[in-house]
Amino acid sequence: MGSMFLSNEELGKKDDDHRPTKIPTIRPPQWSASTGAPPRKMLKRLVIALALGVFVYLFISNLPSDVPIRDRRRPVYRPEGIPDTPPRAPGPMPKLKPDRKPSRPQRPVPPPPAPPRPAPAVPAMPYNGPLIFPKLLSSLQAIYSTGGSQTSNKNVLFAAASLKSAALLLPLACQMGGELRNYVHFALFGGSEVDMGELRAVNGIEEPCHIIFHDARPDSATTSTTERLRLSTVRALHHISNYMHPQALVVDASWTEEDYFLSAVRKQAPVSKIPLIELPEKAHSRLGWITKLDSSSLAAWDKISIDILIHAAPGASGNIIQLLKSLSAADFSAASTPHLTIELPHDVDRATAEFLRTFQWPPGRSQLPSHPRQFTLRHRIARSRLTEQENSVRFLESFWPTSPKYSHVLVLSPQAQLSPQFFHYLKYAVLQYLYSGAALVQDWDSRLLGISLDLPSTHLDGSKPFTPPLGKGTISPPDATVGDSTPFLWQAPNSNAALFTGQKWIELHALVSNLIDFQHRTQSLPPFFTTKLVSKRYPSWLEHALKLSRARGYWMLYPSEAMAKNLATMHNELSRAPEEYERELEKGTPEDSNELPLFGGTLFETLPGGGLLPPFDEMPLLLWNGAATGLRYLDDAAADYANEFRHAVGNCQELAPEDLVPKTSVKDLFCTEDD
Repeated sequence: MGSMFLSNEELGKKDDDHRPTKIPTIRPPQWSASTGAPPRKMLKRLVIALALGVFVYLFISNLPSDVPIRDRRRPVYRPEGIPDTPPRAPGPMPKLKPDRKPSRPQRPVPPPPAPPRPAPAVPAMPYNGPLIFPKLLSSLQAIYSTGGSQTSNKNVLFAAASLKSAALLLPLACQMGGELRNYVHFALFGGSEVDMGELRAVNGIEEPCHIIFHDARPDSATTSTTERLRLSTVRALHHISNYMHPQALVVDASWTEEDYFLSAVRKQAPVSKIPLIELPEKAHSRLGWITKLDSSSLAAWDKISIDILIHAAPGASGNIIQLLKSLSAADFSAASTPHLTIELPHDVDRATAEFLRTFQWPPGRSQLPSHPRQFTLRHRIARSRLTEQENSVRFLESFWPTSPKYSHVLVLSPQAQLSPQFFHYLKYAVLQYLYSGAALVQDWDSRLLGISLDLPSTHLDGSKPFTPPLGKGTISPPDATVGDSTPFLWQAPNSNAALFTGQKWIELHALVSNLIDFQHRTQSLPPFFTTKLVSKRYPSWLEHALKLSRARGYWMLYPSEAMAKNLATMHNELSRAPEEYERELEKGTPEDSNELPLFGGTLFETLPGGGLLPPFDEMPLLLWNGAATGLRYLDDAAADYANEFRHAVGNCQELAPEDLVPKTSVKDLFCTEDD
């Protein structure tokens, strides 16, 4: 056995090295005869070796042969429902050690055959081939009766690529179609596969909606690349423009719409000369009034601009801070944020200066190059108080319309506070009364001096309270309720919170310029020129605006009392006299007024007739002094006043009929040697 575990000399030597060293004694070798029985130690080693050999044999013979080699480079993920190991051929199950000995041997049960695996779906390759619109031509050829071949018609187009955006636009399109003022169209772009009939059914679009549908999707829309869908939007809109000439294109500009669609529309609409109306979130409740406008009004949607002009009075910090806060809280989703100009006096109180240092306009936007700062702040140098003439000049020089037809200005007194929805009413009224088909036919734009957001509490001269009329040709009694009042037309202008049209601003500018020139050339001014009809509680330029209104027969639109509560209110407890009249009125007290609190109702809740704005011929008409009148008498009174003005101020003796025609330069009112 020693030769079995120590098979060579080196192993024997290594074993000797571990033994304790003894000094050997020299003894003679001894030999003994063998007894025939192996030593006990040798038998023990033999048994151990035999047992070890049997164990190794059993272990090797029972090794499993079907275990796959594990790949340790990365984890292996298998889809749900697929077994961890591939199916095996039926054979003996792996032997498991039972808890107890079975009564009889059990045959191994083969596993059930694995179900056949479905072939993996091969995704379709993105398609970017030539564009074909298989369903668009037939619907466009069918609308010849809507006047689509003419550049001016009654066609309005709603368009969407996202089905969610389509669900938002279709109710608005249905409401507009039900008004029967426009031919309302809806075009579906993009890569959806929904059927147009299913789209109508899901959104509850029935025949009374009066909507004409167009499928503007290209072939292979569901497999098209994003770039192909964007290009298809541009091409389809080009074809639609040629056949339909829509007066306005309405899209959903919220997050639900596809980005490629909005970018394509914003690129192609100006090329095709289609006014683009981008609706914000919750447009149904915020901009539902657009369904009441006709195609002519909607065509001017993105053309008009409105500036805001504020002249701050000295020492009136509480007023202007309150006004600017209400402006910041207003909803300007109906258009781009107006440009704001604030005229400051020389002496600015500390509170106002601190507020303006951190004031941001447009509100809630970062100062990025794409968001320009539409804010102008002017600070006067002269310390002395302005005169009437200086104040009028400074005020009228603060704004000039870039386009007489589309550029307008909103004049605000520091005492005003505006409701969040005032701008919606303002744009709604401007579009309806200046650009609608009815306004163009009846020449309303030539009569309208401006639109007031405020309902005055007194007459212009401040002599007595003003009571708004109940209906056409009547004046409300003192006990009339709020709901009885109605919008009305008044020849008297307003300086508290009123929009002046660009064309009328140019005429007012020319009138003041000629009047100042008349003052410089005249030694003794006639009583016609010096007599004041407007209270000194109002700025001096309002007197000139009244002269223009009386000479031309202009009127200003005023809201009903119920509407005014949702538009603006005046804080007369903080009121101050205009700077040019401050010394004369510094010992007086602020005017008493019926201040109207602002309510939180929606715009439609305050408008009569389900949101419709009444036409001018259905409104009461008042002369500048508050007396009810008719259009013919108003024209006669304007002609008489213009003749009196020409002789007293204009130095006109005899004028030919063509010289009496009103001119924007007001040269028909002034006759000088140069003429």
